[in-house]
Amino acid sequence: MEILLIISKSIAAGIAGVGFAILFNVPQRTLFPIGILSALGGLVKFGTMHFEVGIVLASFLAAIIIGVASIRVAHSKDSPPLVFYIPSVIPMVPGFFIYKMMLGIMSLTTVNDTDIYLQNLIATVNNGTKAIFILISLGIGVAVPMLITRKETIKKKKTRISNIS
Repeated sequence: MEILLIISKSIAAGIAGVGFAILFNVPQRTLFPIGILSALGGLVKFGTMHFEVGIVLASFLAAIIIGVASIRVAHSKDSPPLVFYIPSVIPMVPGFFIYKMMLGIMSLTTVNDTDIYLQNLIATVNNGTKAIFILISLGIGVAVPMLITRKETIKKKKTRISNIS
């Protein structure tokens, strides 16, 4: 039963990735690979979380997988990797934690009891910290494969090939 839940969340991430790709007006030939990359990232994230890995590390691993795979797909589709990894990573942005943090900040302004204030403050800082670390892990997870494998850009390859002919 858990596997079906993980797969359904992964499919939802794939659909969300395609939605963001359409919103960003990417070329039509890149929509299917973006959906696959988004679903793959969701599968890695939710699959690792199923094995009790923290959400920050799970997001980091998913972002690395998306980063590496988007480089491969970019070369096969003659598009920059940015077209593939940005819409694929956006569904993993921690909107829930940011929302809970904002609600906590707003509740801090109205609480008069010290014990309730401290509980709300701890929950707010916890949600904000998780959100920040997830965002950092997504950024690093996507950037590291790009920095490691970036030897030549597609434009340089096309220029070098056209000069040879």
